[in-house]
Amino acid sequence: MRVEIPLYTERFGSVRINDVQRILELDSGRRRDDEKEITTIHKIEKNEIEDVEDKLAIVVPVKEEKLKLLEGVLSGIPHDCVVIVVSNSQTNPINRFKMEVDTLARFHRFTRRKMLVIHQKDPGLALAFQENKYTGILDKKEKLVRDGKAEAMVVGILLAKMVGKEFVGFVDADNYIPGAVNEYVKNFAAGFCMAESSYVMVRNSWKYKPKIYNTGIYFKKWGRISEVTNRYLNLIISNYIGFETEVIKTANSGEHALTMKLAEILKYSSGFSVEPYELLYILEEFGGIKPTNYPEVIEDGVEIFQIETRNPHFHEDKGEDHLKKMLLESLSVVYYSELCNQTIKTLILNELVSQNILKKDTFPPQLPTMPPLRSINIQNFNEKLKEAKTFTMFE
Repeated sequence: MRVEIPLYTERFGSVRINDVQRILELDSGRRRDDEKEITTIHKIEKNEIEDVEDKLAIVVPVKEEKLKLLEGVLSGIPHDCVVIVVSNSQTNPINRFKMEVDTLARFHRFTRRKMLVIHQKDPGLALAFQENKYTGILDKKEKLVRDGKAEAMVVGILLAKMVGKEFVGFVDADNYIPGAVNEYVKNFAAGFCMAESSYVMVRNSWKYKPKIYNTGIYFKKWGRISEVTNRYLNLIISNYIGFETEVIKTANSGEHALTMKLAEILKYSSGFSVEPYELLYILEEFGGIKPTNYPEVIEDGVEIFQIETRNPHFHEDKGEDHLKKMLLESLSVVYYSELCNQTIKTLILNELVSQNILKKDTFPPQLPTMPPLRSINIQNFNEKLKEAKTFTMFE
């Protein structure tokens, strides 16, 4: 793979945010003895990428997705990655979750790849969290894991840690193009290969998010939600550094990955706010604005890579209400961030009112957050899950 070096890097305390990097070749061939090095290009060898894939778990949160879509996503994930499916699909009156497990079983019969599947609402999973005093993820009424994408991601991270993986990535289950999924994972691996720190996040920046109309396909550059959330995150950074910046271009990137060292020390915000909140928390905790709980991270630094895909991002259209919910939750975490000043808060409120998401003189909801996962005893967590027979493993 050949990837451009970032045009510039924005520094925010000990956080290094790399500008979007373009992929020049998905496969750059074998290294030749007479090959001249190009100083503006990273050439990442196939064996380097494969070494990372062997240490990488890919978490696929699922909720009522079409089974053919799920199977396509599975087929696109490189074979050496462990696949972790965290489902919040219905079990009654029609057991969609059983259908998903059957789909994985059939896929495993032909591929023999390692996969885990668990239901987000499994009582044994909730009990494992209770035993480890990690109750911030539980619904107060049901005493089960809350609904939400972030909650599924947290479960996935713990399962990835449980099977000993050094890296964990996330891929949405509504991707229509398996080849694009394959590229997403290769991009994750490439980012980790380029990194110098142990605390790394790699976020995919989609080249296009096409829209299909009666007149044909329009290759749109930005998603509606990402464009807005990017703007407010960049305003926050600009306010602190004193220079206007547009460095953040992946605020709502569902396809992203982290080193386990970084994943286990982040806080996570509930629902669809999880992707922008990851960035905000990194800036809050390691940006030098306040003392940190992790001085070792300040020493090493946090690296954020944004890699532009070659494949366009075709995904399922879930409707206007879904988009409004995503934008409300995304801007809510920006609004309540300790980095957000009153001027930016006012702009956010005006944005939400103008898009008919909030009524005038009302405020966005303050979403629950989940503490860092480092506090969980992973061995005890593993034992509790096995005792309750909460997950199915294919290996």
